Amino acid sequence: MKKSFSLTAPGKEDARVRDKIRHELNKYAKRERKKDVPEGYFRWDLNCRVGADEESATAMPFKDMANTIDTIAATGAPKVFVEIEAVALKRSARTKES
Repeated sequence: MKKSFSLTAPGKEDARVRDKIRHELNKYAKRERKKDVPEGYFRWDLNCRVGADEESATAMPFKDMANTIDTIAATGAPKVFVEIEAVALKRSARTKES
């Protein structure tokens, strides 16, 4: 999912708009994680990028996106760009510790 969200809406508080953005992102993540994992993989991981626009977006873990959206809104940016990509992960081999 690649999407730009407006951080303001007429007649709504900015904090409620950010809550709506976070809610939509969480719904998308939940929907992606529910999908069947391909054969040989064990779970889905989410590669995320967030920024004021597509060029300035930086990679980060999904759990840090909410704070980053608040930080971008505090700078006065009119929009926030979010990209989330679901990637299947293989289970890594465990190493024996002596």
